[in-house]
Amino acid sequence: MVKNDFKTVDEYIQSFPKKTQVHLKSIRAAIKSVAQEASEQISYCMPAYKINKKPFIYFGAYEKHIGFYATPNTHEKFAKQLSKYKQGKGSVQFPLDEPMPIELITKMIQFKLKSMS
Repeated sequence: MVKNDFKTVDEYIQSFPKKTQVHLKSIRAAIKSVAQEASEQISYCMPAYKINKKPFIYFGAYEKHIGFYATPNTHEKFAKQLSKYKQGKGSVQFPLDEPMPIELITKMIQFKLKSMS
């Protein structure tokens, strides 16, 4: 990644190596399939999704992982499933050298969407 002033999520994704792009696109597709009403933008220099102008989900690529941010309540709900991944407050790191756990990510998105209702 060379720059950090991305205007669109497409521009953001295209700035990464092809292998990383595959992971980013799969997460983006999961978000869009579960939360069609979410608005997509760049915030904090990464893809961000909002529902009714409230933060919903963020994700970002780094050298060795994808950071996924669904706020603490979602991560707390899935603590057991996420225990094998490095975590921070409100974030989880999915290593780029492992298969992306899209089924788990999709369940997290569904939970987050329900918790916002």
